Amino acid sequence: MGPMKRQMHLNLFIQSRGHHEASWRHPDASPLALTDIRFYEDMAQRAEAGLFDSIFLADQLALDADVGRAGRTWLEPITVLAALARATSRIGLIATASTTYTEPFNLARQYASLDHISGGRVGWNIVTSWLATAARNFGGEGQVSHADRYARGEEFMQVVKALWDSWADDAVIDDRDGGHYARADRIRPIDHAGAFYKVAGPLNMPRSPQGRPVFVQAGSSDTGRRFAARHAEAVFTAQMEKATAQAFYTDLKALVKAEGRPVDQAQILPGLSPLIASTEAEAQRQVRELNDLTDPEVGRRRLSSRFGGHDFSHLPLDKPLSVGDFPDPGTVEAARSRTEVIVGLVRREKPTLRQLLASLAGARGHYTAAGTPEQIADLMQGWFEEGAADGFNVMPPVLPAMLDTFVAEVIPLLQRRGLFRTAYEGETLREHYGLARPESAFHGAG
Repeated sequence: MGPMKRQMHLNLFIQSRGHHEASWRHPDASPLALTDIRFYEDMAQRAEAGLFDSIFLADQLALDADVGRAGRTWLEPITVLAALARATSRIGLIATASTTYTEPFNLARQYASLDHISGGRVGWNIVTSWLATAARNFGGEGQVSHADRYARGEEFMQVVKALWDSWADDAVIDDRDGGHYARADRIRPIDHAGAFYKVAGPLNMPRSPQGRPVFVQAGSSDTGRRFAARHAEAVFTAQMEKATAQAFYTDLKALVKAEGRPVDQAQILPGLSPLIASTEAEAQRQVRELNDLTDPEVGRRRLSSRFGGHDFSHLPLDKPLSVGDFPDPGTVEAARSRTEVIVGLVRREKPTLRQLLASLAGARGHYTAAGTPEQIADLMQGWFEEGAADGFNVMPPVLPAMLDTFVAEVIPLLQRRGLFRTAYEGETLREHYGLARPESAFHGAG
């Protein structure tokens, strides 16, 4: 047999009742409350039946101002993953946690616990939080600047890696007869003292099945890309067209290589929000039906928060936009990568505000596609084979209905083309993504 053909990786991004802004009120959306754990268990089990590599939960640390008109509340992700670890057996489980608002020791301990609970299936989506509203919930007045958040983030990574590595793999012997539980010489303090953190260590928990969680990252700004190149093992990215996805892919793989890492140890998964129907016309009709359920004022407020609170209230809904209607993304302390995507779209297509908000309502600046199962499979194969993606962060517009269609109609096409697994091979998330297990700080068997 020749070398195995490269296969794509698929993550299911579970958010609200789907990724379209109006999903929460769509007749095909789950009838369960957004705080009902059965909703998440159900989605995770459907994704596992579809052989997805992983599921992912985003997070934010403040309530949106438009809560009256938008169904976006959610449970705290780390807690949810503990429940999902028991409701599933193979699928990877990825949760977002912020380096800005979590102590490294707490985070290292929670993720090590989850890795033990799940048998090695956990991933951490690393965010350096940016919402001004979040800062106010954590005693801060202003926002931490973009550069400062990443400087702190770098030191945070140093600390948590050291904590996860502070126990040798063979430290626990659990010898009941001899009365020896652990080999103390195989557990070491980390004695970290830096600009932002002072942490003695060691972690008060044995090394976990994967050594540490899989590192996932989603920042595309210049600083964000360099952070990803150093740390990320999977990268979620929002790309509005194939050409920009290819440019991002080429750039990030080059940065990974420059960091001395193998390029296949950073899997790049652009967001894809597919709406699938038996004909293209029917798919387009469903898109219009969803867009008709949206509230443009919810979209306008969300656009404002994307641009650090910039006021768009004076812009008419039906006049073509120009780049001059937006602040320069370089001056925005918020999520800079997403503002660049939006300004680029305005420059290319000069949409009206209503059109822009509709295109963002589908998946907040991720790639949306509507068509037949063949068209979606062809699109995915094109991106995968032509240097734009190692797989996809799948964002169904409405859950569970549009996930079910994807699993039933698109996955079999990818499998027939040899592009996606027909069974789980490994037990851990690292194995699903083809990632190496990190060495602990201890070499040899001591």
